[in-house]
Formats: sequence, C-alpha cells, structure tokens
Amino acid sequence: MAKQFDVIVIGGGPGGYIAAIRAAQLGFNAACIDEWKNDKGGPALGGTCTNVGCIPSKALLQSSEHYEHASKHFADHGINVSGLGLDVAKMLGRKDSVVKQNNDGIQYLFKKNKVSFFHGRGSFVKAGADGYEIKAGEETITGKHVIVATGSNARALPGVPFDEQVVLSNDGALRVGAVPKKLVLIGSGVIGLEMGSVWRRLGAEVTVLEALPTFLGAVDEQIAKEAKKAFDKQGLKIELGVKVGDIAKTAAGVTVNYTNAKGEAQKIEADKLIVSIGRVPNTIGLNPEAVGLKLDERGAIVVDEECRTSLPNVWAVGDVVRGPMLAHKAEEEGVAVAERIAGQHGHVNFNTVPWVIYTSPEIAWVGQTEQQLKAAGVQYKAGTFPFLANGRARALGDTTGMVKFLADARTDEILGVHIVGPMASELISEAVVAMEFRASSEDIARICHAHPSLSEATKEAALAVDKRTLNF
Repeated sequence: MAKQFDVIVIGGGPGGYIAAIRAAQLGFNAACIDEWKNDKGGPALGGTCTNVGCIPSKALLQSSEHYEHASKHFADHGINVSGLGLDVAKMLGRKDSVVKQNNDGIQYLFKKNKVSFFHGRGSFVKAGADGYEIKAGEETITGKHVIVATGSNARALPGVPFDEQVVLSNDGALRVGAVPKKLVLIGSGVIGLEMGSVWRRLGAEVTVLEALPTFLGAVDEQIAKEAKKAFDKQGLKIELGVKVGDIAKTAAGVTVNYTNAKGEAQKIEADKLIVSIGRVPNTIGLNPEAVGLKLDERGAIVVDEECRTSLPNVWAVGDVVRGPMLAHKAEEEGVAVAERIAGQHGHVNFNTVPWVIYTSPEIAWVGQTEQQLKAAGVQYKAGTFPFLANGRARALGDTTGMVKFLADARTDEILGVHIVGPMASELISEAVVAMEFRASSEDIARICHAHPSLSEATKEAALAVDKRTLNF
C-alpha cells in the first residue's frame, strides 16, 4: 500500500521546501519530492535558486567584487597590492561549497521538522478516493493535498539550444572555467546583468544586446538611467533596440549577427554567449493530463488569487504560476498555501514584493514606478536623495545612485520606493515594512535613523517628498 500523506509538495526549491516545512509545523504529515542531483548523484535541495540561480550567482558576484576592489580601488584606501592573481577554479570551488552548505541546510531542516523527502521526479499518476497518487522517484505515494512547486527553466532562443559550453543559460554562465576574452549577452534582464557584471569585473569584454528600446523597462525610469550611467562608466557595453539575427558557433566560440537601433547590420564574435531572455514555467514530467490539471497558453499552471488550481486540493506556487518569478515570492506563496490548507488566512501582497538586481550598484524597488503612476493618472509627490551626500557612502567610497520615494499627493501614503546604490538590497526592506503598514513618507521622515548609515538616505528621500531635506 502506498504511503499516505496529508500534504505532498512536488519540487524542493524556495516555494516547495518552505511549503513542506510550514505544513509540517502546522501538524500535517508532509512530504517533498525533488529530483535535483549534486555531482555525486545525491540530492541537491533548493531548486534553481540554490543550485544555479540566486545563491551561486551571489557567491560569484561577491568574489568578483573583491577582485575588482583589490585591482582598482584598494589604492584609494592606502592599501597597495602587488602580485594580484586570479584563480577561477578556486573561485568556482568556493561557489560550489556555498551551494552545498545550502543544500545540506535544507536536508537538515527537513529532518528537524519531520518532513519526508523523496529523491526523484514527482508526477501525477491519478486521482482517487484517498486523494492523489503521485510518483515520487521510484516510489508511489498518496496525498490528500498536493502543492506543485516545480519552478521554471531558462528560455532558449529559437533554433539556438543551450549547450552550456558556448551558448549558456544561467547554469552554464555559473560554470565558465576561465575568464572569456569576449562575452556577449542577449537580454538585459536580472540574470544577464548580474552574470555580465561578474565576468566584466574579472576582465572580460562584455556586450549586452537588448531588443527593447529602453533599458530595464520594469524599473523606475529615473533609477534605470542612473544605473545605466554607472554601467557605461564601468565599461559594460549595452546596446538597446537591437534585432538579433543568425547565431553560429565557430571554432573560436560564437558569432552573433544583429541589426542595431539605427538599422545597421552588425556582427560580433565572442568566446561565450549568455542568453538571458526570461524563463518559462516548468511542468516537464509532471504529467498534468493524468488528473486534468489546467495549464494556460504559457504553460503555467492556472491558479486563483489563493493559489488554488482547477482541481480540488491541488495548489501551485512560485515560478510555475502567474506573478513575478522571484524566490521570495515563491516562499511567501508556499507559506500562505500551507496555512490555507490548515484553515488559516495566508497572506501575499504582490504590491509589497521587493525586486532586486545584485549588480554594482545594486538596484532595488518595491511598489509602483513613476511611469506607472503617470499612466494610471495617480496624483503623486516624489522625493530623491543622492548617496553622494551621504556620509557613510562617502566613507565606503561608493556614492553612486540615489533613493527615490513616491507618495500619494493627497494622503502622503508611500506608493513606491526605488533605490540604486550601495546595499540597496538591504535598504529596501524598510520600505517594504512601511508599505505593508500603509505608512506615509512623513512616517519614515520622522523615524530616527542611525548616523552615519546608508539608511539615512532613505530618511532624507522621505524628507524630500515634502521638499525639506537636511543634508542636500
């Protein structure tokens, strides 16, 4: 007889493993199925985020930033470095060890919370009187509730499959064994910019080809322009409004033919090509047709606002459903679904989900952009404060960027906060908390912030909404 569970989670990424743990905390007999393998064939929990996404990319970003500081900026601090070298293999090894620590940490959390783990692919077999029969690797198990958290896959260019040697997805981009002399990225999204930053810092000549006429169209326009100025200054070559044509692998690497914004035919040769044109929901091997699970035209699982699918007691969260493809959004949905199964009122507010691009300078935002408010006809006030006028930023030697507040012109409620600059990923949390409690810009302006700190720029930007900055 198949093992029976109250809740079965298919997928062990941020949405899946968090959902399983929360379900177990709520008293359910929970199981999680995940097929990721490490180099030795063992389980590698954490999904794309831990294995080939958020975690390893941040490890390489940190390593490459250390290298750039040592090679270009230490002298400003009176630190003279001679004989500076670069060991890419060791850098990649450190990245792999960080990944393994996270993999092992999730396994520990499963044991701590008594979550049963099955290593292998999870797929629907059939629906029955006791719930849903699920193939879990080599076993078959039954669950009353099923949470699908199978994530997403990198989108390939038509006719140009990933070989992860020359034509790279985020996976291959994290495994390049030596610094390429020339690197081309197609797409200026989050993954592209982060990986382009890594290899540029380490010495690669990086060109980004973006089809859209604007840079980072989802970002507040003023913030995006400030970021592009910084990237241009760093030597990251970004071409907008391009139309990519034929791509051919060569003995030396790859050749990309494209038309630039002026309509001129161009050709660029490179050692490696990273394709970063978005991601697609992953339902490979899930066998949704076995139980009649409904998918949309994008291949995403159709869910309502509470993550319920077309089937009773089947839920879906994270990248495989609508909404932003962000690890922390998946986590919030995973927790909310587990709580809804328990009869509680799980909460996810898409308007207060923060976004971060971990380049240097970092870019982070929450809420609406200025262009969105204009398009919606919302009356608003804006306030900005540059890190150039922040004492801690000067001491750090990193004064690029600004903090920007957008508030309702009548009520002063914060509608959006946008940051480009040092530690933006950490600074944005204050704005998320403020917006979740529907705070006004004056609330932030009147809160005491430590001095000297980067967070003072947040306070000053809030003061700027009322045109009363104190340090600029």
